[in-house]
Amino acid sequence: MLRLVLFALFIGFCASAGEQKHRKTKTESLARGWGVNIRWVKNYEEGLFNAGISVKPLMVIHHLLNCPHSQALKKAFAADKIIQKMAKEDFIMLNLLVETTDKNLAPDGHYVPRILFIDPSLTVRTNIVGRYGNLAYAYEPGDMKVLAENMRKAKKLMPHTEL
Repeated sequence: MLRLVLFALFIGFCASAGEQKHRKTKTESLARGWGVNIRWVKNYEEGLFNAGISVKPLMVIHHLLNCPHSQALKKAFAADKIIQKMAKEDFIMLNLLVETTDKNLAPDGHYVPRILFIDPSLTVRTNIVGRYGNLAYAYEPGDMKVLAENMRKAKKLMPHTEL
C-alpha cells in the first residue's frame, strides 16, 4: 500500500513538473532558438496584422529544424547582439517552419533558410536582398553584418511619427 501511495505521489510530481516546464517554454517554443527575448508571432496572418497596426516591418525567417544551414544561421542570429536588439525593438518577428500560401514570400523559390521583410504597408520588400544572386534572400552565419544592414534598410521604411 505504501508503495502504491509513493508511486502515485511520484507520478503526480512528474506530471506537475512537466506542466510547469511546458508553461515556461511556451514563449521559447515560438522562438525556436532564434532569440528568447524577442516577441515572436505565431503565424503569418498575425504578423501582417501586427505590422499593420504597429507600423513596424515584419521580418519573416523561413527555416527547417533538421537543416544544417538553418541551424548554423539560427546560432549566428541568436548570438549577434545588434541583430537581437533590432529584432526585439524594431520588428514584428516570425520564424516559419512551413511555407505560407502567399506566393510573394518566395519570389525566387522555396529554399531555406531565407529571410524577407514586409513593410508596414504590407508590401514584401523584394529589393532588400542578401549577398547571393541566385538565392537572393539567403543568409549564412558569416552574413550577420549584411543582415544587420538589411534590417536597418527595412527600418527606414517605417513612417516617422511625431509625438
